Amino acid sequence: MKKLLSEIRKCEVCREHLPLGPRPIVAGTKNAKIVLVSQAPGRKAHEHNKAWDDPSGRKLREWLGVTDEQFYNPDNFAILPMGFCFPGKAKTGDLPPRKECAPLWHDVFWSHLEQVQLTLVIGKYAQDHYLKELSKKNLTENVANYHEFLPEFFPLPHPSPVNRFWMSKNPWFDIDVVPELKNLVSSILNTKT
Repeated sequence: MKKLLSEIRKCEVCREHLPLGPRPIVAGTKNAKIVLVSQAPGRKAHEHNKAWDDPSGRKLREWLGVTDEQFYNPDNFAILPMGFCFPGKAKTGDLPPRKECAPLWHDVFWSHLEQVQLTLVIGKYAQDHYLKELSKKNLTENVANYHEFLPEFFPLPHPSPVNRFWMSKNPWFDIDVVPELKNLVSSILNTKT
């Protein structure tokens, strides 16, 4: 796995399309229990070379009910974005993840994982890719029907502050879904394998 991560981190396939240049962000060990599949690193993640080290990450850790130490332990969580590099800014938020990464690297990454008990698919790009034909017409339906995708997948909205409108419009997420997610994550991380 270390060799593969090193190889991914040297990838420059999309160089000409990346405004800040390539800086692939990915993490995990063969023992990772939970895989976080999300969109792509943001500008801050690119600058600090660390995923989820921002308000979105703090909100995600709150949803998961984990500490920073638990979250950044690659035996607990593998970080596998749909696009490994910051894709650039759009009018609102960031551009979509580059399409080259997932076909090039995801299958080989998965082939190195031996202990995965849950995959969190964060955002519609990840959900469409991993849930395939089971993915509903929109993110809200995927998240509302998360039970249908268990025990393998748990769909989530992106925890970005940009999504505050979605959060305020869907209070059931914090009331019903987050407690279930916390319980599931706690049971997985406390399981000895």
